[in-house]
Amino acid sequence: MFSKFFALPPGDLLRDAVYRRLWSSILISSLGGQITMLALPLTAAVLLQASPTQMGWLQAMEILPFVLFSLPAGVLLDRVRKLPVYIAGESLLALAVASVPLAAWLGHLGMGWLYVVGFVLGCVYTVAGSAAQIVLTQVVPRERLVEAHAKNALASSGAEVAGPGLAGALIKLFGAPLALAVDAALLLVSAVILRGIQVKEALVERPDQHFWQELKAGLQFVRERRLLVSLATATGSWQLFHNAALVVQILFATRELHLSAQTVGLSYIALGAGTVLASVFGHRISRRIGPGPCLVLGYAACGLGWGQLALAPAGPGGVISFGLMLFAFGVGAVLIFINFLSLRQAVTPAPMLGRMTSTMRWLILLPAGPGALIGGWLGEHVGLRAALGFAGAGACLLALWAWRHEVIRGVRELPQPVEVATA
Repeated sequence: MFSKFFALPPGDLLRDAVYRRLWSSILISSLGGQITMLALPLTAAVLLQASPTQMGWLQAMEILPFVLFSLPAGVLLDRVRKLPVYIAGESLLALAVASVPLAAWLGHLGMGWLYVVGFVLGCVYTVAGSAAQIVLTQVVPRERLVEAHAKNALASSGAEVAGPGLAGALIKLFGAPLALAVDAALLLVSAVILRGIQVKEALVERPDQHFWQELKAGLQFVRERRLLVSLATATGSWQLFHNAALVVQILFATRELHLSAQTVGLSYIALGAGTVLASVFGHRISRRIGPGPCLVLGYAACGLGWGQLALAPAGPGGVISFGLMLFAFGVGAVLIFINFLSLRQAVTPAPMLGRMTSTMRWLILLPAGPGALIGGWLGEHVGLRAALGFAGAGACLLALWAWRHEVIRGVRELPQPVEVATA
């Protein structure tokens, strides 16, 4: 009876052994990521008593590698096999997060150490994160990319449901720094799973390869496609508002709403619930209304969540409001990225995927660093509510602009890749 209930429908992507292994790695890595997402800022905010400006700099240090290395990483990725880069990245992440409890044990932990760890994390996300997105296109047919991204989001969502409770319990029992050791172990398990994946990748070697010409070709490819330019503009703006809210939301929960570290961790279950809901129904929504309108819906959901939290009172109402913000963000972020990633991959020929991926990530994360610094400055000099209000109002205005922008609103199905000479 139970086997029939949990049986996968015919043709489901999880019936494919290679994709199932990739999906399992994403699930385990995401579970560990939930611990880091809570434990790292809580270590700064509670243990090291970081100011809003310092929290902004911590977030900016994670973003800086995208600005510095995204474009050259794209050229590199188009010349090498992506899966080994992905595996190496998971292993390096494990070492970086494990260094935090080690530094605490040795008595050397401070904001400077966390800045370095944040920078290393950003470097891995820049290179190995791009490689991971390309590996998916090697495992899954292009016409099923939205479905695959939705299933990947479901794996992350499952982690976001279980992860915050686990993180909260670990932080309460051992403290935030030591909880990161569990994330390190999970990342190593993820790397081991990835080593068992077999993908076929044909690298095209050309005698006339030139680093700067190839980098320029990636920029030119994106610049010549209105859809990619519009996606970069809209999602880059969303990243600015997202990071402005992100740097203050833990401070707001602990200092304005007076939530304990464990309560903050349990509140993040609402984030998991939102991502599960959007992961299950996001593919259907995108198919019904189109990837473009689905993006707009995601921007609006995030903006409304941040805006209502800016008005939240302390007490039980504040706890509910904080959970509601996380739920709205979970729904919105999944709707944004399953469509954003699918659209940009669908329109790009295979030889250009590395450069396109890194160029797009560079473009959308350029505003993220300023967003984190703006949020930190507003939080320290105007008030934590002001930073949240700025993010909420900005994201809602972004949704209105995107809805009025025909290039985004008019996308009702995935486009086909167009082969170009620069590829």
